Amino acid sequence: MVIFACMERPVIYFDNAATTRPDQGVLDEVIACMNEEYGNPSSLHAPGRQARVRIEESRRTIARLLNVSPSEIFFTSGGTEANNAILQGCCLGLGYSHVITSPVEHPAVLKPLASLAGKGVEVHYLRVDQAGHVDPRHLEELLDRFPHSLVSLMHANNETGNLLPVKSVASLCAGAGALFHSDTVQTVGKFDMDMQKLGMDFAVGSAHKFYGLKGAGFMYVRSGKFFPPYLQGGGQERNMRAGTENIYGIVGMARALELAHQRMEGDQQHCMELKEACIQMLLKKIPGIHFNGDAQGRSLQTILNVSLPASVDAEMLLPSLDIEGICVSSGSACSSGSSQRSHVMEALGADESKPSLRISFGRYNTMEEVEKLVQVLAKIALS
Repeated sequence: MVIFACMERPVIYFDNAATTRPDQGVLDEVIACMNEEYGNPSSLHAPGRQARVRIEESRRTIARLLNVSPSEIFFTSGGTEANNAILQGCCLGLGYSHVITSPVEHPAVLKPLASLAGKGVEVHYLRVDQAGHVDPRHLEELLDRFPHSLVSLMHANNETGNLLPVKSVASLCAGAGALFHSDTVQTVGKFDMDMQKLGMDFAVGSAHKFYGLKGAGFMYVRSGKFFPPYLQGGGQERNMRAGTENIYGIVGMARALELAHQRMEGDQQHCMELKEACIQMLLKKIPGIHFNGDAQGRSLQTILNVSLPASVDAEMLLPSLDIEGICVSSGSACSSGSSQRSHVMEALGADESKPSLRISFGRYNTMEEVEKLVQVLAKIALS
């Protein structure tokens, strides 16, 4: 028998846009829940009722932090399911036959829309500029032509971090009688998401993006905009999402969002300082480096997308960083293992000869880790 052993080494984790390390406070809450709450929330006996209480407490916590009614929050397995449920529910259930979106959306939006396009739904794609921002004038034009549409535009791009001016988009949609869905997976827990002020009709969250557990998420559905369920079966989630609820993930998600709001100002400042320092160090150390998206403008503090010089071997870039114990991504984590070029980079017109990296910062990163990352990238780029 051959036994494989690996030497422990410190890991520098800059892939927080893919997933985050669970907060210890979340783990403590989840473990306690696992020890105490084992009932099925749909059962009428005492353990079932207690499990139901914990779920509804979590729903109220999340609703309070988003400034919505608990009746507008529905639990899912994550952002992908929530996006699919909203898009298919609006188009197939509510009869919306025109959808306005952009070519830089997450695959959890683009792929369902591609499927719906074969079922009588017409999908219209907005122009994006070289920085990756959608063209607001084109949105106005399309809303003039197709006023009662479903508009689906993400709050923060998962590859570049570009931020959408959601309030102005919501205003345009409301004026045209259109519904507005936004994939908010990258922004929930990182901003004060007051849904009453933002004006979205639909939004989504995924616990593992804000230091919760994988396998738990939610969709926000504005009252009066309810649609037929995507998953059918039992009557869970007030007949909006069948399936036994993931009580441990839900309880952990509520705690994670609560902690994220408590630490929000400090986390925002910390990540912004890391991002700005990383930009300046990279500019100084690597001639010809390029930042994709609007890195120093209207963008999320946790994401930085860079293109390295064409001399860098794209195939060996991530393995070389991994050898050094550095975790980053070449794009969306949902395309792991794919050799295809990022659709976001294509839409931006990024130079195909230059390999791109997504560096995403989080609560636990340090300035020393940024310095190490830049040092290793410079060694790779200049060798």
